[in-house]
Amino acid sequence: MSAAAPGPGADPVLARRARIARWVLLGQRVGYALFAVAVAAFVAGFVTGFRGWVVTLIVTALVAGSVVLAPAIVFGYGVKAADRADRENTWG
Repeated sequence: MSAAAPGPGADPVLARRARIARWVLLGQRVGYALFAVAVAAFVAGFVTGFRGWVVTLIVTALVAGSVVLAPAIVFGYGVKAADRADRENTWG
C-alpha cells in the first residue's frame, strides 16, 4: 500500500488511493479476524461437541470473512499495482 498519506495540497488521485489503501487494510484485518474466529470456534466445537450455535458461528464467520476479505484483497492488489506503475513510470 502507499507508504504515507499525501498532504492537503497533494494530487487527488494519490489522496484517493491512500484512502482506499486504508479501507483495504481495515478490510483485511476484519476478514482475517473473522477467519480466526471461525477457526477458534471450530476447535472449541471439536473439543466440546458441535452444538447448533457453534456451527452457526463458524458458518457466519466464514461467510462474513469471505465477503469482507475478497474485495479487500482485490483492491489491495490494485493499489499495489498503481503504486508500482507510478514508481516505474509504466502507465501505458
